[in-house]
Amino acid sequence: MQTAAQEMAYICEIAAYPTSEAKTKASDADLILLGPQVRFSMEKIKAQCPGVQVAAIDMRLYGKMDGKAVIEFAKQKLGD
Repeated sequence: MQTAAQEMAYICEIAAYPTSEAKTKASDADLILLGPQVRFSMEKIKAQCPGVQVAAIDMRLYGKMDGKAVIEFAKQKLGD
């Protein structure tokens, strides 16, 4: 995703953390993207980070490691 964002000249900060750290690491994020393997924790993450959008990355995009498509998905969620 980082490489895709750079290639697209999309300025953003991307970081990966375990879901157990969402409250402390992502409570000020604009968007939290969950991998398909942890999408079951979406409601818990939303409760821990009120006011932050939370979405799950599509399993096909994740599996293909399609960073550009995931960035486009994030931009859509953010209204960019």
